[in-house]
Amino acid sequence: MNNKEKEREMIRQAAKRTAEKVVLPRASEIDLKEEFPWDIVDSFGKQGFLSLILPEEYGGMNGDIVSFCLVVEEIAKVSGTSSLLILSQGIGTLPIWLAGNEKQKEKYFNEITEKNLIVTLALAEYDKKYNISSLKTKALKEGGNYRLNGKKGFVTNGSIAHIYIVFATTEGNEKISGFIVEDKTLGLQFGKKEETIGMKGSVITDLIFDNCLIPEENLLGKEGDGLKIALDTLTKSKPAIGALAVGIAQGALEFAIKYANERIQFGKPIASFQAIRFMIADMATQIEAARTLVYNAANEVNKNTDESVKISTISKCFASDVAMKVTTDAVQILGGYGYMKDYPLERMMRDAKVTQIYEGPNQFQQLMIADLLIKD
Repeated sequence: MNNKEKEREMIRQAAKRTAEKVVLPRASEIDLKEEFPWDIVDSFGKQGFLSLILPEEYGGMNGDIVSFCLVVEEIAKVSGTSSLLILSQGIGTLPIWLAGNEKQKEKYFNEITEKNLIVTLALAEYDKKYNISSLKTKALKEGGNYRLNGKKGFVTNGSIAHIYIVFATTEGNEKISGFIVEDKTLGLQFGKKEETIGMKGSVITDLIFDNCLIPEENLLGKEGDGLKIALDTLTKSKPAIGALAVGIAQGALEFAIKYANERIQFGKPIASFQAIRFMIADMATQIEAARTLVYNAANEVNKNTDESVKISTISKCFASDVAMKVTTDAVQILGGYGYMKDYPLERMMRDAKVTQIYEGPNQFQQLMIADLLIKD
């Protein structure tokens, strides 16, 4: 095991301990009360998980995409909502990591590590087509500022984040640019908290920009760089979404096995029944396949290979489908109890569903994969 592998294993072990000691006791309550877990934020901040991929010179853990995935997976085994907190934080910081200048990195990265600031991405809009290259949110240059107008939808941690990474059209509505928008910006408004079937402790809102004045020093890169920054961010974050899905699936499998060993029917544990054993074997096989694919994708993304876009998209698509199937099967193993909120599997099943939708539904991901293959 080389130094990097040892470092990753230390990070994974730290995440596992935090999941078991801090997150697990709160997982059910977070879901039932549908409250954002600020206490979990504090714990993650102390562990360095909110600054996982940030460079050490800014107080970060200097992690890579593999380390990012490891932490997301371990936390997801016990709580999808808490894992999503780390996932969205990583996705939010990626654009600054990819395209921020030294002044931006010094300011925002230091604040993230010192104050546990929450960062999130605001990219999606309400449109009939899922097309990043044709955004309706506009940023008009006015002297040394940009005036931002428009609306973003489905923003994870909207209204509670401290920093928003926003993409909008600039220069005659022909180019996409990225901006750092702080939470106290005049003209920044938030929609209602959306009611969702899963990830109950996460806050999902619209972001509304009503003549928001953004200083030009908050522009990421140059005007017109936004599309590349956004696409690079999505490519690097897809394996982490896959890791979230794998973690949920693994947690569901482990609980189903425990239950099957303890549940007695006809004088013996149901784990001895062939039908249950086949289901468990199939679930474990799919999870291992998904995990291998996710970490293969994470390594490809780290190396920025030509295969990065394709393999990261495949990993997200496959792992999220596996999570949905495995959690559904886990509920089935518990029978009626699996449908009850007294047990965590119905929560895991609800949380798993959104992994098939993040960054565009899996059907859209399949179109991307097909396009990449046919072009090859």
